[in-house]
Amino acid sequence: MNLNQRAEYLAQTYADAILRLSYTYLKNTQDAQDICQTVFVKLLTEPRAFESPAHERAYVLRMAANACKDILKSPWRKKTCGLETCMELPAPEEADGSLLAAVNSLPPHYRAVIYLYYYEGYQAAEIGTILGVPTATVHTRLARGRAKLRELLGGTDDEQTV
Repeated sequence: MNLNQRAEYLAQTYADAILRLSYTYLKNTQDAQDICQTVFVKLLTEPRAFESPAHERAYVLRMAANACKDILKSPWRKKTCGLETCMELPAPEEADGSLLAAVNSLPPHYRAVIYLYYYEGYQAAEIGTILGVPTATVHTRLARGRAKLRELLGGTDDEQTV
């Protein structure tokens, strides 16, 4: 497969997943697009052979997650402010009580596991491999993320009925 075909394959297969995962970490569409481009450039310049499409997908998502973590811990990001803070008129916010608003208000490590588990359909062990954390940590983050979502959305905890 030549370089153009490989680029087309990567874009059609992984662009949406990389963008969504990156957005869960960064909460910024442009930064998510930058991560997508960075991942594609690395995949095109350093080709690898994979055992299966599932292994390739996990590798690509792991690269995206690591790139997001690198951006989040960079000194440049800590010293800059978003364009929205400089605008005179604030952008419209999501309606109160919406699931998207609640998920986006979660810390990045909870957003990532919730996205991979519920949207991408990965199991906890696979999420642990993708994010580079133990499976027990994934279970903990899922439980705490669900609890925060329940709290944010005004749900009740069925286990605490007396």
